[in-house]
Amino acid sequence: MMREKLFDVLRSPLVTEKTARANQENQYAFRVATTATKAEIKAAVEQLFSVNVLAVQTLNVAGKARRFRGVAGRRADWKKAYVTLAEGQAIDLGQAN
Repeated sequence: MMREKLFDVLRSPLVTEKTARANQENQYAFRVATTATKAEIKAAVEQLFSVNVLAVQTLNVAGKARRFRGVAGRRADWKKAYVTLAEGQAIDLGQAN
């Protein structure tokens, strides 16, 4: 997969209290493209971070209804992916190869 395509699949890492607890279990959370498949996510993480991925779980997050200056609007839906790494491997989220 081309390097530009990898960054199209993985949009950004998710850093929250919940994902910090998941990091202790070798799981990392990413915001990914809504069209990305589990196989594409696995390939992107393995190539960008040089790790072995055991499993990928995905979920679609519904956008919230919001109001701006009296006009009703809606935030966009997005996709979240939890990536489980092999034992003894870790990702430094501040750096990619």
